[in-house]
Amino acid sequence: MSNAEKNWTGNIHLGAKVDIDVVLRQLVNAFNGSPFFQHNGMSMRVVDGQIEAYIEMQPYMVGNVAFQILHGGVAATILDSVGGIVAMGELYKRTEPDDLPDTIKKVTRLATVDMRVDYLAPGRGKYFIARAETLRLGRKGCTMRMTMVNDEDKPIATAIASYAY
Repeated sequence: MSNAEKNWTGNIHLGAKVDIDVVLRQLVNAFNGSPFFQHNGMSMRVVDGQIEAYIEMQPYMVGNVAFQILHGGVAATILDSVGGIVAMGELYKRTEPDDLPDTIKKVTRLATVDMRVDYLAPGRGKYFIARAETLRLGRKGCTMRMTMVNDEDKPIATAIASYAY
């Protein structure tokens, strides 16, 4: 296994039980090291054993200049990202030591197949947090539901996405 793979998977030892706290931290670190995330000021973090996405409102994120609200593409991006990383974490949580090689392959291949976003309220706030839950985790793919709230815990957008691996 290369160093990049070890960093991505939390230095998992094949045949050993997964330490999910280590894996979640490693997934978050990998995403936070992404040039795209850094450029857009997005970050992932582990809160109470769950991964969530965080982004602070910035002037360059305004999509509607008249109302000074968050661009819908920013909301869609953070929802898609949190859905994918939480799906990766769920794959690791549900794996057995003998299945680790297959799980690692699935995680590294995970990709968005389809996503629907519903914008519930104007994107106003000092910051936004997105969380995801697993609706279905199958052999070849999964379905996730994501929600983004603002600093007042008001739902701004929700999404359902399918990911293949």
